[in-house]
Amino acid sequence: MTPPAGTSAPRTAARLVLGAFLLFAGAAHLTFARSEFSAQVPGWLPLDADVVVLASGVVELVLGAALVLLGRYRVLVGWVVAVFFIAVFPGNIAQYVDGVSAFGLDSDGARLTRLFFQPVLVLWALWSTAAWRDRRTLRPSSTGVRPTRG
Repeated sequence: MTPPAGTSAPRTAARLVLGAFLLFAGAAHLTFARSEFSAQVPGWLPLDADVVVLASGVVELVLGAALVLLGRYRVLVGWVVAVFFIAVFPGNIAQYVDGVSAFGLDSDGARLTRLFFQPVLVLWALWSTAAWRDRRTLRPSSTGVRPTRG
């Protein structure tokens, strides 16, 4: 398997691992971990928690598949995944603030520590897709040539 044009093998591997992670998380949202994910839906959100969990699971499946299958669109996909990770961050904050135990996070310290990993996911999405580096272009790349800066 060759990396998509304009990316290195380590970036491609990181993108594929992130895609697999999102595919697993999406499947978990829809099946065995629904109640755990429901615990992260903020109480102030005016939507049914189960609907939010199911919808976010579907989004994760789509994003995971896009990371794995749509290497030509890696820049756009990278930005969308990064924005998704930012959009779900209030759920992690609510879990900490409300002291809700889920996914083995049964102490304030564990829940607080988890908050510091969300920016890592954002950076992972941007780095693995070279979205930040190639931010001036959202077009698919069919050549190995990086866009010119001007």
